[in-house]
Amino acid sequence: MNTLTGKIGSVLTGAAVLAFAVSMLVTEGVFASCLSSIFIAIGFIPFMCSIAAINKKTENKAVGYTGIAFCVIYAAIIFLVYYAECTTVRLDPSLSNEALSIISFGHTGSLFFNYDLLGYSFMALSTFLMAFLVEPVCRKDRIFRWMLWIHGIFFVPCFFIPMLSVFSAGTSDTVGIVLLEIWCAYFLPICVLGYEYFKTKGMQLGAISKQI
Repeated sequence: MNTLTGKIGSVLTGAAVLAFAVSMLVTEGVFASCLSSIFIAIGFIPFMCSIAAINKKTENKAVGYTGIAFCVIYAAIIFLVYYAECTTVRLDPSLSNEALSIISFGHTGSLFFNYDLLGYSFMALSTFLMAFLVEPVCRKDRIFRWMLWIHGIFFVPCFFIPMLSVFSAGTSDTVGIVLLEIWCAYFLPICVLGYEYFKTKGMQLGAISKQI
């Protein structure tokens, strides 16, 4: 059941990442992108929890619990930011520009825009820690583990960029789209390799149960 949950989580996350990447290129506004991002978070939770669940080493429990905690923090922030964008910001035409400059993700440099980056910094921490729990049995698993580790680097820019005012209201949307497309191109293979990892683990566990 743990490996099945992991496969479902990796597929859902990967599909949402792909939808997010496409929505930025073919749709106007940010509704489709925000909705896709909500489902990235929904899939990411079982994805990461399953990595921890199939690792049986007791000495790794603290790392796993910490990674899951960061995963939950990421998801909570993302749910708040994007759900506000999909509901209040999108449906309330009476909101002033001052209000939108605070709660609208679509306003570069707004409070919720910065919260969004903070959320993804915790996502990066989660993948970095979860990489220590991956137990590779083939080359694809080793690539999967290293890609999770390398993804942890995103913590630094996501956490510190809002403090340095790199993105402001005058920043071109094209810059943000390009950076996000690069992230999608990197994270989508992680989801594919994650699915293969859970598939391999499921086969191993099935073979062991037959022997017993």
